Amino acid sequence: MNATAPPATPPVLETVRKDRTRFWSGLAAALFVPAVLAAVILLLSSVRVSGCVTYGVECVRGLPGWLFAWGAGVAVVALVVALAAPALRVRQVAFAAQLLAECTALLVILSHYA
Repeated sequence: MNATAPPATPPVLETVRKDRTRFWSGLAAALFVPAVLAAVILLLSSVRVSGCVTYGVECVRGLPGWLFAWGAGVAVVALVVALAAPALRVRQVAFAAQLLAECTALLVILSHYA
């Protein structure tokens, strides 16, 4: 006879879901600068903005510049929180705030001459 009894239940293999919040937050921050450059190039290709830059006609102010500064600043703070926070839920909220702030900053650029 066998002196050792088999375990009643097999050991449960715990599957750990990989958290990619830090990766996506860093990627969003890295792609923010090319998005800003693409938005500026897109604006400069329009007739109204190129006329405003070249000749100074039909220049209309969009959203204020301080809104861009606040959006970019909040995005940087949210990036730091998303990279440094130990709790998953805090990182997810910081990542959402980062995306919202970056979209706000891009909206300011796109609406500057709209």
